[in-house]
Amino acid sequence: MRRLSRSPQKTPDTQNDPRVAALPAPELPSARVSEALHGDRIVLAFQPVHRAHGPRTRPAFHEALLRLRLPCGRVLTPGQFMGPVMDTPLGRALDRRALTLALDTLAAVPDLRLSVNVDPRTLEDPGWQALLRARLQPCPALAERLILEVTEHAVLPGPAALAAPLAQWRAWGISLALDDFGAGHTAFRQLRDWRFDIIKIDGAFSRDVHRDPDNQALLRALVGLARHFEALSVAEAVEDPADAAWLAACGVDALQGYHLGRPTLCPRWPGEPAALQAR
Repeated sequence: MRRLSRSPQKTPDTQNDPRVAALPAPELPSARVSEALHGDRIVLAFQPVHRAHGPRTRPAFHEALLRLRLPCGRVLTPGQFMGPVMDTPLGRALDRRALTLALDTLAAVPDLRLSVNVDPRTLEDPGWQALLRARLQPCPALAERLILEVTEHAVLPGPAALAAPLAQWRAWGISLALDDFGAGHTAFRQLRDWRFDIIKIDGAFSRDVHRDPDNQALLRALVGLARHFEALSVAEAVEDPADAAWLAACGVDALQGYHLGRPTLCPRWPGEPAALQAR
């Protein structure tokens, strides 16, 4: 691992906070998503990622998860509003807002390390790239605490297409994480070419792994791949202490899931009396 020591979604989270709405369908229309974006009702929830070994007194980092607050105060998760906008310019705008909120949080909480989700298509968005550059140039120290977590629901562009910005991001100290590995579009060739710093193993493999021989074999293989590429391995959707124990024994570096901590809109950061967005 190049920037995060080894020694140190995503679990489904519609019920992670009493204010989160568990709405089955239909998804929120794109017009209402746009209203929320322009009405400052796009917020972040934060979920800790803990080291699998040693005391868990302090998370290795937190993941920033996008949320949409309805006018009534109820809060929606991405599965309830991202579908209609994911392939549109509004999807890119939501990624820009998530980045802005994440960088605001990093600037306000000096000891925090934070990952923020980015659609692969957003990585090529000139507006998103310009925002990242404009925010980090005057505050370069933020870069070493920022993790760009690339989601797997769209095909990753070839690294050659992003050679210049990737080189710049790495030079600044930004880490790259691959989210939901094993369940999306990423081929092993892309895993080799992108050289991710963190590989997050999809929860489908870690859930109930302590009693599932097939998933145990797959987990060992995925952990081996992460180790080969010198990446930190993170098991997602860890909801059971028996699963956490098995994953730690298997060699997973870090764990994320309800067993370790649910996402919350109002975390208490070290030295902070309450969350930045608790309003």
